[in-house]
Amino acid sequence: MNENLTMALRQAGIQEDVKNIQQVSGGSISKAFMVDTGRASYFIKWHEEAPTDFFRQEALGLEFLAEAEALSVPYVYAWDKKFIVMEPVNGRSAFGTEEELGRGMAVLHSTKGTVFGLEEDNFIGELPQINGWEESWLPFLREKRLRPQIDLARSLGRLPDSRAKRAYRLLERLDKWIPDHHQPVKLHGDLWGGNWLPGRDGQPYFIDPAVWYGDHEFELAFTYLFGGFSETVYQAYQEHKQIDSLFEERKPLYQLYYLLVHLNIFGESYGSPVDRILKKYTE
Repeated sequence: MNENLTMALRQAGIQEDVKNIQQVSGGSISKAFMVDTGRASYFIKWHEEAPTDFFRQEALGLEFLAEAEALSVPYVYAWDKKFIVMEPVNGRSAFGTEEELGRGMAVLHSTKGTVFGLEEDNFIGELPQINGWEESWLPFLREKRLRPQIDLARSLGRLPDSRAKRAYRLLERLDKWIPDHHQPVKLHGDLWGGNWLPGRDGQPYFIDPAVWYGDHEFELAFTYLFGGFSETVYQAYQEHKQIDSLFEERKPLYQLYYLLVHLNIFGESYGSPVDRILKKYTE
């Protein structure tokens, strides 16, 4: 592994000798390492069998977020088929960190696009995330977000007949709850509590993106799904971007996509929450 990590640094144009390598927690997909040369430290993610374009899409996603000038993102030195070399983000939350996070989320969700989606497909976790462009929100939500995950669950045997019947019925009835007039804005795409980190002086950073242009409520709903965001974050968010009064009615429906993703990755432990949402919107 040492030779692989040294090779990654050399490809990034870093010629310094490696002094220390420490494997660190970096998610469930790739191995993660802090590499110290004595002059600087680097964060390297390594995935021996990464899907094609996996790390390229991560680098492009960080660039997409950086262009919004909402929050910081780690600098990418280099990427290849099996690795990405980045600036390490090491810090602790400080006074004002959560307010800055909320404001940054609101700025991101105020960065407007003209159509929904993204030019290229990318990844949500290690699963393909289907993109392309769509002028209307409702067709994009139905055909590029929910249906691919429902079809995948069906193919994996994770959509028994009763669940499948409700899921496909829901696709036909989305317009009952989802208006088709939302403004596309930049989304992180995988914004749970583990995908931001405090850096130097507590400055929050976005990490591990799955970016696209979508409805800000879609992403906001996900932030509530697994926790990790305090009321302070949401208060700061609302000071800069109002939340619609009907958001609570739509929130579980928008969370369904991420629960289907987890069902497809991790299995039936996510079946019950999927069933609860399907039942709520199809009865």
